[in-house]
Amino acid sequence: MNWILTSVRMTILMPETKITKLDRYYIQFLEYMEIERNRSKLTLRNYDHYLKRFVEFCKSQGVTDPEDVDLELVRSFRLYLNRLTEKNKSLKIITQNYHLIAIRSFLKYLARRDIKSLAAEKIELPKTPSRSVSFLEVDEVERLLDATNQEKDKLTRLRDRAILELLFSTGLRISELVSLKKDQVNIKRGEFSVRGKGDKMRLVFLSDRAKNALEAYAKARTDNSKAIFIRHDSKESVEQQMKSLDKPMPGLTPRTVQRLIIKYQLLAGITKSISPHTLRHSFATDMLANGADLRSVQELLGHASISTTQIYTHLTNKRLRDIYDKFHNQKH
Repeated sequence: MNWILTSVRMTILMPETKITKLDRYYIQFLEYMEIERNRSKLTLRNYDHYLKRFVEFCKSQGVTDPEDVDLELVRSFRLYLNRLTEKNKSLKIITQNYHLIAIRSFLKYLARRDIKSLAAEKIELPKTPSRSVSFLEVDEVERLLDATNQEKDKLTRLRDRAILELLFSTGLRISELVSLKKDQVNIKRGEFSVRGKGDKMRLVFLSDRAKNALEAYAKARTDNSKAIFIRHDSKESVEQQMKSLDKPMPGLTPRTVQRLIIKYQLLAGITKSISPHTLRHSFATDMLANGADLRSVQELLGHASISTTQIYTHLTNKRLRDIYDKFHNQKH
């Protein structure tokens, strides 16, 4: 059983804990999401977090049966979320919405099982402010890449250059990047498939620069790790690490990649705050700015909905710029 569900069961089924109908259906819903819907561990963890908070709130209001969940209870929960603080900060509207989305999914599950409760469609999501997308201009990308030349360790330098080139070339999510294996990436063909959100497969492509960077890094490696990117201990060479078979050479973590990007951001003198996802935004923005259509970019990014991809259009609307230049007479 998934460790998340095991943890949930252990918490709820403790001897001193009285299990309620709501508890039972909440566990069954998570199991349904894991087995029938084949959701990822991260998705399950998020649903568990949001629904646990709702179930506990229901108990505090004396509600332990799905039949007693009504709009007034949900309204009170929304008020509770709006006043809730985590780490001395109020919950963002989008985070509050995630709770409501999880509740709606739970209620739809109950309806499919003919368990009487509130109709999911009666819960409306509040409008969220337009997302602010941070991306790098072309010259900033070049400065970030050039900053890797300041790394003294050769393997680390080649690895970090390959990571940055790959992120900008493909628009990969950080979770997709760190899970890549050597046999998954066909460098010569310049394309490979990646499994993204929702367990969906998509095709991504390598630029010539990304291919060259990956090849240079691969040739410099002497280890037999299956991971395409690994840690290189500055105190110990790869050869020394491989002498001990019981000493693993782990792949990189998302946090490691985050730190190396911040490192080169500072070396490049880029003042804006950036992350691995900034390079994904930069990839999409660059594609659209150079004439790619929205549907193609949606497919390359692995977005389930075109509306997600549309956050980039206001940043790259070349047609509006052409109209402005043509019709706005600035010669006064």
